[in-house]
Amino acid sequence: MLVAGAFVALLVYGVLAQAPNRTIDDALSSSQVVEAPAFELRVLERGDPGRLGERWDAAARDGRVSLAELRGTTVVVNFWASWCVPCREEAPVLERGWQRARERGVLYLGLNMQDAREDARDFLGEFRLDFPNVRDPSNETARAWGVTGIPETFFISRAGKVVGHVIGTVTARQLDDGVAAALAGRPTGTEQGGSQLPTR
Repeated sequence: MLVAGAFVALLVYGVLAQAPNRTIDDALSSSQVVEAPAFELRVLERGDPGRLGERWDAAARDGRVSLAELRGTTVVVNFWASWCVPCREEAPVLERGWQRARERGVLYLGLNMQDAREDARDFLGEFRLDFPNVRDPSNETARAWGVTGIPETFFISRAGKVVGHVIGTVTARQLDDGVAAALAGRPTGTEQGGSQLPTR
């Protein structure tokens, strides 16, 4: 009986330990903003951050970028991988959104995950994505953010608060609305986007 109880407790712990963090979506569902979970990840590609280049280069000087180093900048974080078919559908939409937003001082930041470095770089080249990208070879960052599949996109205010989240492929309207909310620092909630694949 004691062994069975210990096994059940271990099983419950394992499930909870693998469960995504619901903090962001729970806060957004109550029209609250929440501190963006911290990360420090290796730079995959610098891209062309335009007028944000000085800020990006200062943050990426050691080859890694932390979200804390970008505080004071409105950031759109997009989780993606080269093996993700919906990410391929979304890539041109993201690039066009980036071209619109960067003149407003908004930084798009791709967060490549569970991917081979060269495959990820080939993807960026194929779609001519020129916003900066960082890389997490695991899914640890995604779990901390509550990501259950890719792509997913988060909108972060200058104060480092998550104000919006799109699950699945994002539309141009969702990007523009999320950027506007992040610039204003007001919560916009969690929205369902298009298709998505589960994380590995």
